[in-house]
Amino acid sequence: MQKQLTTTCNQLIDKLRKEKILKKEEYLCLIKNKRDCSEYLYKNAREVCDSIYGKDIYIRGLIEFTNYCKNDCIYCGIRKSNKNADRYRLTVEQILDCANQGYNLGFRTFVLQGGEDGFYSDEILEEIVRKIKLKYPDCAITLSIGERSFESYKRLKKAGADRYLLRHETANKKHYEKIHPNTMSYDNRIRCLYDLKELEYQVGAGFMVGSPYQTVENLAEELLFLKKLNPNMCGIGPFVSHKDTPFKNEKSGTVEMTLFMLGLIRLTLPNVLLPATTALGTIDPLGREKGIKAGANVLMPNLSPSNVREKYMLYDNKICIGDEAAQCIKCLKTRISTTGYNIVVDRGDYKSI
Repeated sequence: MQKQLTTTCNQLIDKLRKEKILKKEEYLCLIKNKRDCSEYLYKNAREVCDSIYGKDIYIRGLIEFTNYCKNDCIYCGIRKSNKNADRYRLTVEQILDCANQGYNLGFRTFVLQGGEDGFYSDEILEEIVRKIKLKYPDCAITLSIGERSFESYKRLKKAGADRYLLRHETANKKHYEKIHPNTMSYDNRIRCLYDLKELEYQVGAGFMVGSPYQTVENLAEELLFLKKLNPNMCGIGPFVSHKDTPFKNEKSGTVEMTLFMLGLIRLTLPNVLLPATTALGTIDPLGREKGIKAGANVLMPNLSPSNVREKYMLYDNKICIGDEAAQCIKCLKTRISTTGYNIVVDRGDYKSI
């Protein structure tokens, strides 16, 4: 019986690799029986990724420039209602200093990430993007600053932004409403993703694995949603609780399920840029290395000033908050070399078929 189940799962993985899509019930079969076919999935995911991106692992320099946020997402440590959060904002000069340091360390993509902070108007953000682009025209700029209007996205694209990362967190509307306040809208989040695609950003979506109220059916729905959206990037990671949120006592997502979803995403979207996230490294010391072996090909080390990193705490026990950027990249290069892959100095653009 067990052997037959493994054979069935492996046949589904073969089908997914060939057709790049499964039915919901087929994805469910794999997710429910992941222990019987995980190694076969990872083998196929790596072969597919290698055929497109080789042994290259791309790095993105993460600049967390503000932890103010107007939203009150129930799972998030920088939610508006968290009175214990030590708030900060980086100046334009500080952000440029981070980019300068990152460029000298070999980064060719910068990710400007922050809460939805109204202090940073379109004008200020345009100034930041233009100045980075002017000084480093060979670099890509990714923005990860939440929901904005079509016009705002258009202005930032015109200023020089190349990519935009907006994690949808869950593709199921009812689930979305359970982990967000009623002031936030699932429909608006999805609208933003399609606005970004219309404006020809390289678009990144993503979701939490193991968030409260999530079901295996929800996870299967994620894969169907991603196939339809067809993003250039997909950032997924395990849910990790934060002590100052209503979900403080909820269990974190697992390494095993996160890795399995990475593998399924790689076969569903072969060309996608797929990070092994910091959250994965937080719940497992070798999480990022395992992520690469499961199909990931992107890492996002932190370039933020070390004195603010512990303030940008979306979840508890976040790793690497005390390391200088130079230390972090040296450590990562050594660790990743053990997987048979190599960190490269490259913008790491999406490769279409």
